[in-house]
Amino acid sequence: MKKILFLMILACLTLAQFSAPAKNLWAYLTYATFNSPEGPYVETYLSIAGNSVKWIKQADGKFKATVNVLMTFKEKDSIRAFKKYELKSNEVADTSNLNFQFIDQQRFQIGNGSYNFEIQLSDKNKNAQALPYTQNIVVDFPAGKPSMSGVEMIKSYSKTVKPTALSKSGYELIPNIYNFYNDADARLAFYAELYDLDKVVPQGKMFLVTYYIECFENNQRLNDFAKAKKEIPKNINVLLADINIKDLATGNYNLVVEARNETNEVLVSKKVFFQRTNPNATYSLAQLESTVIQGTFAEKINNADSLKEYISCAYPISTGFEKNFIRFQLPKSDIPTLQKYFYSFWQERNAADPAKAWQEYKGQVKIAEANFSTKIKRGFQTDRGRVFLQYGPPNAREGHYAEPNTYPYEIWQYYTLNNSQRNKKFIFYSPDMVTADFILLHSDALGEQYEPSWRVFLRNKMISPVDIGETQVVNVWGDYSEDAWTLPTTNL
Repeated sequence: MKKILFLMILACLTLAQFSAPAKNLWAYLTYATFNSPEGPYVETYLSIAGNSVKWIKQADGKFKATVNVLMTFKEKDSIRAFKKYELKSNEVADTSNLNFQFIDQQRFQIGNGSYNFEIQLSDKNKNAQALPYTQNIVVDFPAGKPSMSGVEMIKSYSKTVKPTALSKSGYELIPNIYNFYNDADARLAFYAELYDLDKVVPQGKMFLVTYYIECFENNQRLNDFAKAKKEIPKNINVLLADINIKDLATGNYNLVVEARNETNEVLVSKKVFFQRTNPNATYSLAQLESTVIQGTFAEKINNADSLKEYISCAYPISTGFEKNFIRFQLPKSDIPTLQKYFYSFWQERNAADPAKAWQEYKGQVKIAEANFSTKIKRGFQTDRGRVFLQYGPPNAREGHYAEPNTYPYEIWQYYTLNNSQRNKKFIFYSPDMVTADFILLHSDALGEQYEPSWRVFLRNKMISPVDIGETQVVNVWGDYSEDAWTLPTTNL
């Protein structure tokens, strides 16, 4: 597939959100596409939060939950594939602790094409309406040309003893549906298939498979988290591999998988987004030892307070390791270390002219200061300032500051984000209505705060307390938030 996407079914949640009971059904879905001698297929990975479904006592005294699932693939107006089934949980003896998920995997044999995929979920044991979620899925494996399957993130794997729905290439693969790794996760494992490399690599030659982690914000390759190996080209080359991420800092990343020929030309490549939390990882000062600052713009800045301010204001565009440096090492660093770090930071962004990169960013910081600073925060410290500095000015921006039923809020829209995401939006609101500090409430962009109940929180000015299980509210007079979210306009 072109990419693995996060699909939010009624609500998307992080692991931490499993701790509280949910009123609605909470689920998470990812997918990957593969090719086979029988033709291409789509594999779906669905996870249901145990504390969001109703458990029914069975004859043996244990409890079981059941979710009705309907998945449909449409090409234009024609249904090309569908499955309607009951997803049953394993039985549990005790329902006092339901902080777990039950997982389902399905395969759909389907040809190349662009499909409108729809999933509907409902709890069989609740009187609740099934709400649909749709997503465009492209299947593209051109005959006789090199291609790559989707990259399936793996939670664990073992040799196949008896084939099951989880079996591929002689292994039982348990998918990591969330693409999220906490500080207890020491390894990132994944599975991919490369097709028809033997059609483009000369006989007797080998090709190089490389896989590495890069920063999501700036596509900077992290060489400490990279591996490569030579392979003999086949009709199907299987890659089951892992990367040690014990020292990978908190942040947003891409896993990149590439196949290159002997002239280093990229034959096929794929990227998968994932998130990592690891507060124990620190920025290595050893990498600054070879940094030469003599005669550079950084050498001329010899005031510790100025250096710390300049480095701090770059936090919105910093990688996970750089953010850890700012949080933990910046206060105790001496001037030579600050100078080297500062120069190295901008050299990474523009090796040809790091001084120009800094001056351009400094100008953007001034704009953020003028537009988004509050009585208690600098402009770059606010959520709006951070988004502005990280992604640039929005293509559309709409503000509503005096609606009778909502907190003051703004909605920003980006037509293109990071040259890969399309039509992404951010909603900021000011719950205290005093400091003008607009907090990011919700966004549909990768790596950003996702809050399916944003409409409820926005209306908490009039409705309290908030039921975090609700995602919809009834529109009332004077409330334009739904229209603004659907089609924001530039009126600021």
